[in-house]
Amino acid sequence: MANQAVEEAFGAIDAAIAMLRAEVAGSGCGLTSDTDPLAAVADECLDILAGIARAEARIAALKAEAAATYADSARSAAPPYVPAIAQEMAITAEVGCVLAIGDRAAGMLLEQSHALSTSLPLTLSALQAGTVSWQHAKVMVDETATLDREAARALEAHFLDADAANPARGCPAGEMPAFRFRRKARTWRERHHPDSIERRHAKGVQDRYLEYTPEQDGMARVSAYLPADQAAAIWNRITAIARGLQGPHEARTLTQLRADVFAAAALRSNNGCARCSNGISGETGAGLDAGASGLADVPTPRAEILVTVPVFSLLGMTEESAMLDGFGPIPASMARELVANGADSFHRVLVDPRDGAPLEIGRTSYRLTKAMRNWLRMRDGKCPFPGCSNHSLDNEADHLLAWHHGGTTGISNLGQPCPKHHRLKHTSGWKPAPATKNEPPGWISPSGRKYKSEHQDWEPPHWPRSLAPEAGELQRQLPYPPMPTALGGTVDYLKVPPSAAEQFLRAYLDAR
Repeated sequence: MANQAVEEAFGAIDAAIAMLRAEVAGSGCGLTSDTDPLAAVADECLDILAGIARAEARIAALKAEAAATYADSARSAAPPYVPAIAQEMAITAEVGCVLAIGDRAAGMLLEQSHALSTSLPLTLSALQAGTVSWQHAKVMVDETATLDREAARALEAHFLDADAANPARGCPAGEMPAFRFRRKARTWRERHHPDSIERRHAKGVQDRYLEYTPEQDGMARVSAYLPADQAAAIWNRITAIARGLQGPHEARTLTQLRADVFAAAALRSNNGCARCSNGISGETGAGLDAGASGLADVPTPRAEILVTVPVFSLLGMTEESAMLDGFGPIPASMARELVANGADSFHRVLVDPRDGAPLEIGRTSYRLTKAMRNWLRMRDGKCPFPGCSNHSLDNEADHLLAWHHGGTTGISNLGQPCPKHHRLKHTSGWKPAPATKNEPPGWISPSGRKYKSEHQDWEPPHWPRSLAPEAGELQRQLPYPPMPTALGGTVDYLKVPPSAAEQFLRAYLDAR
């Protein structure tokens, strides 16, 4: 290295790493007699892992800054007669060589570094502080890549600025796995994208395709790019059939069963028999014969999924997007089509036009009075364990404080963990933290560390212009201060007397 200060700094980093390695190897030494040595070793290693995560994020921020600064300097120092394309190729090649990565990876790093250093200051600051990882930063770059500067800043502020007008609730972005953060960021992006989701969806439909990709070891991959309602219906039906095939004598996993059911359905001939090649052998082939050629005789459990629709959007009075459980925002036209055609795999959920709270699931459960389970599903959206993606319809209600220990059967004492994390609760030291009516339970690990759960980011739906409350229209003498709205006025949450919009909504629901 040409710079002595840089060399000394990296020497200090190497020394610090060596010291931490020695600490891990010698953990527990010098502890007092009243300290549990194994617990102390485990706790110290967790502290080191947490510190490593922060250090990796800070190193990633430094790497991005160095890459962006190098690229800017190289462009400025290049002779004026060198073509711009040649300059970029030279810069990419240099970064690739110094990091021992390919040109494609080097090009992506330069693009991501440029975006962070020029367009995403909050993300870069969080990376420098160690509160988000490089994977989270890449998600932010990806989700803002096609947005204009104002929309990108709004998305970034929602997740990283606690003083934003409508900050994300629950688990902070950097404390959830990056793949879960991608889903939340994509959902917010779809809701607030400057272009209509109807227009973007229409283009996506034109781009639909089926793809076949050969893989290693005599395997191949078939994937389809489809409208979300079709893809969700296919996935849920295949999952339901696969679950129906499970049993004490079935050795295949649910993942294997899904693949076998998909192959059987796609290869079935007109006479109802599955034409399966001899390439599937062993336990998979034997099970596939039973689950494929006789697939029509397999009792299929109901494949269910929630479609959350703003009521005015369902009525065609606005074009606000709906939410497809397990996917995210979908066009209002798609949601109306699902409801109108009576798709039996989908449960319609209407939400209050004032605050986005769930109003009704199906036709028989107005204001969620039928079962607490429906409210749990709406509150949590999925298994509340950090990082779990298991959808709410697969989970079961569970008392946070056990009934025989004095726990009550109320929303604040209920969670809905998936079977895996339900077993974790009862077979290990992991325990759920308290919940509320609007917040799912977090979790406490055996080491005593607390981890937050994700929250649903409900937002008040858009009112049609003809029914939007005017400023001051609904102000009355209330027993509590009136609640402000984004429209500049206030809304009477007591509904005395009912507003014109509520009378309209009540008439619609009564007529269904």
